Amino acid sequence: MIYSRIAGTGSELPAKIVTNHDLEQIMDTSDQWIRDRTGIRERRVISEGETTTTLAEAACQKAIEAAGVDPGEIDLFVMGTTTPDLVFPSSACLVQKKLGLPDCGAMDVNAACSGFMYALSIADKYIRCGDAGKVLVCGAETLTQVVNWERRDTAVLFGDGAGAVVLEDSAEPGILSTHIHANGDYADLLRTDTGVSQGFGDLSHNDYKPEVEMKGNEVFKVAVRTLHRIVEETLGANDLQKSDLDWLIPHQANLRIIAATARMLDMSMDHVVVTVDRHGNTSAASVPLALDEAVRDGRIQRGDMASKFDDGDLHAKADTKIRHFVDACKMG
Repeated sequence: MIYSRIAGTGSELPAKIVTNHDLEQIMDTSDQWIRDRTGIRERRVISEGETTTTLAEAACQKAIEAAGVDPGEIDLFVMGTTTPDLVFPSSACLVQKKLGLPDCGAMDVNAACSGFMYALSIADKYIRCGDAGKVLVCGAETLTQVVNWERRDTAVLFGDGAGAVVLEDSAEPGILSTHIHANGDYADLLRTDTGVSQGFGDLSHNDYKPEVEMKGNEVFKVAVRTLHRIVEETLGANDLQKSDLDWLIPHQANLRIIAATARMLDMSMDHVVVTVDRHGNTSAASVPLALDEAVRDGRIQRGDMASKFDDGDLHAKADTKIRHFVDACKMG
């Protein structure tokens, strides 16, 4: 039987740091207000010359180097993003060129905050069915470009970044299972206010851009309410108990939701990878960013059992769907 395993990880963050104290200067908010509600202290924001694909390129290059593979060996490239450089061609194709990848399949997956997890699920299936031996998977976002910096309900939450992994085929289990869900009933909880075929609104203003809209309290409730079902589904599918997990790598959106997930799994926060305080919510980039950090600083070792959650109820609403994803992954 063919399995997929994570062979290498990589990540990239913009150099520019925007702290809560910086935001106090431009909107009606405070460091204490933001930290109490989200756990966020600072976030990274792109500067001139940086885009989703420049971040993705750097993260992917690091993952390829960590995996010890040649770019020419990559059979497929799947990139999760909801903030592509262009409507088309896909950001995956642009990064493919920059990395010098072969003439392999390359595609974007727009699943908002669950984008990386959806991309990882696709890559896992390609390897398991024998259609690919090595797949590059990336999650990259620049959501700071679609927030209104005068609105504290959304602007304080998001940051920019990219994370990537190389999956390869293996005779031993690496990724144990993937589980993805969606529910369009929650489309209005977290979304952008416009789109391509719907129209971009008042185009008389040259600086017009889409803007994130969110019903924060409802988002929080839906996310917490759904976590238990997703936890039980994934553990049950793999005949695992909560005590079998060594690490939790959740989507980094809100520290209170992360803590609630840990309590549900009876896990100490010492075994939860947390980056939301320094990165903010980087959407599709959050899980691979956190994974790469924990691998590189030595916390996560090969053979550890890690559960990677994207509580998509909370965030994948920007593309009109709520997504839930849990990936039980044995690093090895």
